[in-house]
Order: sequence, then C-alpha cells, then structure tokens
Amino acid sequence: MKLRVHALVSGCVQGVCYRVFTREKAIDLRVTGWVRNLSDGCVEAVLEGEIEAVNQLVEELKIGPVHARVSGVEVQFQDAQNQYTDFTVKA
Repeated sequence: MKLRVHALVSGCVQGVCYRVFTREKAIDLRVTGWVRNLSDGCVEAVLEGEIEAVNQLVEELKIGPVHARVSGVEVQFQDAQNQYTDFTVKA
C-alpha cells in the first residue's frame, strides 16, 4: 500500500546538504517525489512510496545530515497519487 507525505522541516537545514541527504535516502528507500529549500529557511518535501519506506524516510528527515540541526518536522499524510517516477531536488 502506498502513501504520500508533505513535510516541512525547520531548524538549521539549509547549507548543510539536507536536500542531497534527503534525495539519497529517498533513492535508497525507493521513495519518489521532491525536496526544495524555502525562503523562510525551511525545507519542503513531498514523499511518495510504500508506507514503511515513507515512514522510514520521515524518521530520517527528523535527524538529517551530520551538520543539520532539525528542530521540527511537520507532516501531512495524504493519499498516494503516483505522480512521480523518481526523486528530485528542486531549485
């Protein structure tokens, strides 16, 4: 069964390779979607895939790469839309 998650990550999450980290974890877990920086300093992501894989990626987002300091992850669960074929980093 598939799941879609919209996530907003706050903290020190820009300039620390957070988007690359997210993409690498997503590829490893076979999760599709995208990740991007927001002008307010947060990172936004849409994740879609098998429930266990998406949930595992959400847990990884709470940790982030070594230089990140994640202070919060807001998650909205949604029905999967099968909209993506890969995982991309948006500018």
